[in-house]
Amino acid sequence: MSIKTAYQKQGYEKLIVYQKSFGLVLATYKLTKGYPKEELFVLAPQMRRAAISITANIVKGYSKTSRKELIRFLDISKGSINELEYILRFHMN
Repeated sequence: MSIKTAYQKQGYEKLIVYQKSFGLVLATYKLTKGYPKEELFVLAPQMRRAAISITANIVKGYSKTSRKELIRFLDISKGSINELEYILRFHMN
């Protein structure tokens, strides 16, 4: 049995990166809930989509059988992290 197969039997919920990214989704929703009305239709949904994309791509990559596919989805997740970081920086200025 390969290492990846052993980890897959445990489920992605056991991954620390999944747990932290899921916490980020919850924190993002909590933060954006209090945004002013004009930002609820632009920035808030974009931030929520980016946060969800981080976690969703970790889960998708985890479900793949090849290391190449796993790395591809983790790379997409990293792009979503950078997107969310940029929006937070933009919003704080």
